[in-house]
Amino acid sequence: MLRSKDFISIKDLNVKEIEGIFKLASALKKDKFYGEPLKGMTIALIFQKPSNRTRVSFEVGMEQFGGHAIYLGPDQIKLGVRESVSDVAKVLSRYIDGIVARTYKHEDILELAKSSTIPVVNGLSDLLHPCQGLSDIFTIKEKFSDHSSIKFVFMGDGNNVLNSLMYGAAIEGMNMHVVTPKGYEPKDEIRREVAELAKNSGAEILFSADPASAVKGANIIYTDVWISMGQEDERKKRLLAFKDFQLNSALLKKAEKDCKVMHCLPAHRGEEITDDVLDGPNSIVLDQAENRLHVQKALLYLLLTNAVNG
Repeated sequence: MLRSKDFISIKDLNVKEIEGIFKLASALKKDKFYGEPLKGMTIALIFQKPSNRTRVSFEVGMEQFGGHAIYLGPDQIKLGVRESVSDVAKVLSRYIDGIVARTYKHEDILELAKSSTIPVVNGLSDLLHPCQGLSDIFTIKEKFSDHSSIKFVFMGDGNNVLNSLMYGAAIEGMNMHVVTPKGYEPKDEIRREVAELAKNSGAEILFSADPASAVKGANIIYTDVWISMGQEDERKKRLLAFKDFQLNSALLKKAEKDCKVMHCLPAHRGEEITDDVLDGPNSIVLDQAENRLHVQKALLYLLLTNAVNG
């Protein structure tokens, strides 16, 4: 059972809740249908941005649970334009059982959760990507039985994926080295919150701007796109700032021999990562992608059944 009716950020979970989600996700990975616990239930996918993994995994997850998902794309709802975010949340609360929202502004996620009487899941915002982060921590724990002794390196932009990964690592007691170009670090507020969470778990969260040094002895190197949706006008500036942060075979050789390579996808091949690394034997990106389904199904089950039971 989860304490909150919504899933907005990993920082809102405690270790017990995360481990409960992971235990259920592992069971669902072995038995993907798991009966039909959400039969007769419907969720709405309110997406302002295009999606592959998030949309498909939530739709397939509801179908496997006996439920249904309605996709509401950018031109159908026009969230906050055609109708206020609050009104959308209140109306949908009368029709359906849950909302998964993928928005540009994090404030819209918060408003949906505040105004709805049904569970709201943050499918991505400009600040956080908690479904991705939680699934990635699950994947790491699958690969390493003792995650407290590994060196986990994130290399790239201080973006929404990194924010969620830091929250997850800090809560789980997982040491993490964040390496970003100067000027592209995570926000100070996020870093302060992560530091507080790390105090409780004993995790060490380090920050630097030197990829070659950071990846030495790494067990995991995680990278993500340098130019996210909505940042296209910064392309030239970002390519210059990140030119030494490409995850390629030369950099990978500095890590442990069996170092795992992670990427949340979609990848900009030839920019933040090369083909030979992304498709190589160290890559676990497809395991990451698959685990989105299992972890999100666990979240849906816990949130929706908790809502029904009061």
